[in-house]
Amino acid sequence: MGVPFDYSPDRPDHINAILNGLDRYNPETTSIFQEYVAEQCEGKFTDTYANLALLKLYQFNPHLTKDETITNILVKSLTVFPSPDFSLALHLLPPHILTPVSASSALPAAGDAPLSEAVQKLNVLNNLLGQASYSVFWSTLDSDDLYADLIADVAGFEELIRIRIALTISQSVREIEKQVLESWLGLQAEAFEKFVTGVCGWEIEGSVVKVPLNKENEAKGSIVRENVKIEQFSRVIRRAYEQPA
Repeated sequence: MGVPFDYSPDRPDHINAILNGLDRYNPETTSIFQEYVAEQCEGKFTDTYANLALLKLYQFNPHLTKDETITNILVKSLTVFPSPDFSLALHLLPPHILTPVSASSALPAAGDAPLSEAVQKLNVLNNLLGQASYSVFWSTLDSDDLYADLIADVAGFEELIRIRIALTISQSVREIEKQVLESWLGLQAEAFEKFVTGVCGWEIEGSVVKVPLNKENEAKGSIVRENVKIEQFSRVIRRAYEQPA
């Protein structure tokens, strides 16, 4: 049985009360939601349902929008890929923010360009994760100082991303070349070994990393039995002969 989309085990009671009442549409709760986003960034947990509620409030009350909170929500969404959290948040942002500044026919209003650029760059990271281009993800993350600024508020961002990458890998393979895994995790030497053995609980054997057996990466044979009666074949053959030449 799947976990409900609107469920978060770390959600405080006062946030839960707002989300389940009319106050979720009250502009005065914007500051409360913004503080909650900051708590998520510090506490290494994500409450997508609450964050989407805040972005919805921003839609109705643009004057209350905080660019930093928007980028923090997007960065937090990256840490729970391959869930669709990032895309859901993206679709609640104003169209002018989603359009690259260079592609816009009109000059952006004051303050629009920085947020638009930040959103575009975070979208690049999201696409790389979605494509499983993990080594390119790390090189891209290190390629621009703006990325360092964008992820600065999110505690443990890189470790959270590595955990999600490792989870994805564990669902598809039983072993992987050490060199490949190093590039996918963006780690080398002692830091790599500590993460792989300590955090993931995997074993390193020479140039290969062994992933423990689980229900996702276990190869299972299957036998397909077709329950087709001889009468069905005879009807098909008869119709074939009855077709005009």
